[in-house]
Amino acid sequence: MAAVSIAFEAPDNSKGPCPSKVRPIDLVHLAKQTMGDKALEIEVLQMFARQARACLGEIASGEAKKIVAAAHRLKGAASAVGAFRVSETAEMLEENAGDAASMAAVGAAVVEAENFILKLSR
Repeated sequence: MAAVSIAFEAPDNSKGPCPSKVRPIDLVHLAKQTMGDKALEIEVLQMFARQARACLGEIASGEAKKIVAAAHRLKGAASAVGAFRVSETAEMLEENAGDAASMAAVGAAVVEAENFILKLSR
């Protein structure tokens, strides 16, 4: 009877965040978006990395309108692939276009996501 109660009890994983949420890219979210197609995951991530790099270039321009537009695009693209840290920092930048700390946070989050993508692509 003990085996039955063990099999139907909820797992004790409420002590911390889901491991996929801790990574720069939430692979569980990405797998849902790509229906588990690993080749498509890599292709989508590489496209995201290129787009993120282009957005960083526009953010570096210093023009408020360009910063807001690039941060908005980056927020959406990051959410789609599961780069939630990038999305959160881009949202902060979108709200505070001239804030140097927000720009730095976006840059750091993008670099972290890019490095993660490079490791996955090997």
